[in-house]
Amino acid sequence: MARVVVDVMLKPEILDPQGQAVQRALPRLGYEGISEVRQGKRFELEVEGPVDAAALARVHELAGKFLANTVIEDFTVRVEAAEGAEGVTTA
Repeated sequence: MARVVVDVMLKPEILDPQGQAVQRALPRLGYEGISEVRQGKRFELEVEGPVDAAALARVHELAGKFLANTVIEDFTVRVEAAEGAEGVTTA
């Protein structure tokens, strides 16, 4: 089995109130020098069998239809290898 990771983030032009709240709190907590924070979601999918082009196409389809609201969110899909080597594809 292989792990496929889908990262979902708000599009840059969409206001991120949760990220802004974190960014405003950081200086009060002693963390200076952080100019922007964006909040997102990470999904880890365990895929049976090889992760070939067809499997990645299925993951892209499910990410675009089910995991992300593509009107306001972008997503990336990447295969996470056992040794930490990764391959990245985008939406």
